[in-house]
Amino acid sequence: MTPTKNSIEIPLSKKKITLILIGSIVFVVLGVWFVMEPDKFSRGPLRNPTVVIIIGIAAIVFFGICALYALRKLPDNKPGLIMDESGLTDNSSAVSAGQILWTDINDFSIITIQKQHFILLHVKNPQDYIDRQKGVFKKKMMQVNFKLYGSPLTLNTNGLKITFDELHKLITERVGPGKG
Repeated sequence: MTPTKNSIEIPLSKKKITLILIGSIVFVVLGVWFVMEPDKFSRGPLRNPTVVIIIGIAAIVFFGICALYALRKLPDNKPGLIMDESGLTDNSSAVSAGQILWTDINDFSIITIQKQHFILLHVKNPQDYIDRQKGVFKKKMMQVNFKLYGSPLTLNTNGLKITFDELHKLITERVGPGKG
């Protein structure tokens, strides 16, 4: 996409993505340790070694996916988010939706999960955005988001060079006052 006079490009934050990678690697290593030596962690609330192994496997899978995302995004030089006259193009996360037209957005809201803020974009045609995803993982994650939060489209600033408050302001200016 070629930037226009009225477009805003928000780059990916290599620093934030590097921190995601480092943190993910640490948790994958801890998960492997849980799986390899569950008896060392079978105390207190984790008395059962089977529970320790399940937690370890979950950590390996979840944080392994996060590490793969970070490894894929670190060399990516495309902007993380582009806003222009027609809409926004999201390239900021593992479940980025691509182009989202302003005319499709009815409203937006904010949710907080584990101290992470997300902007939910409520669109007229959510299933269209889910259906156009090529990867099974992206499609499934969008379906989960839609089922849990009422929208498959989420934005956050974890991988972007912008604060959440700045992103919220930009979305409010584009979508309209009184929304979100």
